[in-house]
Amino acid sequence: MSHDVYESPLAGRYASPYMLHLFSPDMRFQTWRRLWTALARAQHQLGLPVTEEQVRQLEQHITDIDYDTARQREREVRHDVMAHVYTYGKAAPLAAGIIHLGATSCYVTDNADLILYRDGLVYLRGQLLAVMKNLSAFAEKYAATPTLGYTHYQPAQPVTVGKRAALWLQDLLSDLEELDFVLGSLRFLGCRGTTGTEASFMDLFEGDEAKIDEMNRRIAAEFGFDACFTVCGQTYPRKVDARILNCLSSIAQSVYRMANDIRLLQHDRQLEEPFEEHQIGSSAMAYKRNPMRCERICSLSRYLMADAMNAPMTASVQWMERTLDDSANRRLSMPEGFLCADAILRLAQNVTDGLRVNEKVVDKTIREYMPFLATENLMMEAVKRGGDRQQLHERVRVNSMAATARMKDGEPCDLLDRLAADPAFGMTRPELDRLMDPARYIGRCPQQVRALLDRIAPLLKDARSADGGVSL
Repeated sequence: MSHDVYESPLAGRYASPYMLHLFSPDMRFQTWRRLWTALARAQHQLGLPVTEEQVRQLEQHITDIDYDTARQREREVRHDVMAHVYTYGKAAPLAAGIIHLGATSCYVTDNADLILYRDGLVYLRGQLLAVMKNLSAFAEKYAATPTLGYTHYQPAQPVTVGKRAALWLQDLLSDLEELDFVLGSLRFLGCRGTTGTEASFMDLFEGDEAKIDEMNRRIAAEFGFDACFTVCGQTYPRKVDARILNCLSSIAQSVYRMANDIRLLQHDRQLEEPFEEHQIGSSAMAYKRNPMRCERICSLSRYLMADAMNAPMTASVQWMERTLDDSANRRLSMPEGFLCADAILRLAQNVTDGLRVNEKVVDKTIREYMPFLATENLMMEAVKRGGDRQQLHERVRVNSMAATARMKDGEPCDLLDRLAADPAFGMTRPELDRLMDPARYIGRCPQQVRALLDRIAPLLKDARSADGGVSL
């Protein structure tokens, strides 16, 4: 490895071997050659002057790419596709004269991109399911574990640890549904000519439109696509890129939300992301247990959400049948979007697989606030004993303000003692204490968790880490 040139951190630190290979030069240019071979094969089968021997020679030289020849030729002609046509012809000389017959550059560039994006989305789907599987197990385990709820990041009515995880899980389910929609709507460009009119093939096939359609159907099917776009210019519609990056951004948004919640809760020592035996939390403060994985998730997620803006800006300025101001942007934004989403989901797998609940801290935190959180129930109980609801509300307000003022001076909460001593309530301290069990106030949290898990369970049957696990 060279250490004297820039290396993208996405490649060097974060993304999986699978995703790095998917967007590698080998994968891209071998896919170009597979597309040229598929075109020649379909043309041979449909009666054009392409021989079986030429097709066979193309098949035999898909992987042996002479990159030096391609680079030299591109310096001469300033055209990457024609440089690779030339290089492929050198490797398969019998077929040199029929490579790219009737095609334009976007036949290989755009169809290859669609193949790579499709495969990348399928892979990310596996990564997403692995996170969801981890979260499902976590939510089920803690479905009935009371914890302090927060609204505006201020203490609120109790929820459960599992219910909060179910909120994260439901967001990810929405992302999975969106990803499946994007996958299900992907189409192939096919071989459509310079402006998408297929005019070159009208000449080659002497006006036989059925053969043109069949050629495109065969090529698309060879690469796993069941249909081509009905109409197109020279390129496939760049709305596809916007849809893909929006889907990846949506995943980033959901995982960011989860990671940020964990960071906040780790501050209170209620939750902790994995922390390894020899891990160092700070170069100066050796006691630190910083939530560095969740912080990294949030950092990368911000990058991906910003990256997703590239595709709609590109899609909006594609003049008529095409312009080339998309190319340099897409070379960066699309692969990096996939690499970044991959990194985020790998980190999320790691965090959700080892997420720790400090149950004693959780219980202590909620019990500290229970006297305040239970006041409405205490009023209802006092009303059932003959009290006046409006008078009781005022007594709760007065006593709560006094207890809060005392707590601000560093003293423990004495709200229950104040209410027990207040004649308006007519309840003893033991009677009040019996109403302080947090489990009384979690409502239908366990049932809500179970309903979501039942909905998700069929999707998770085959879920596993898409790259066999991560160590980050």
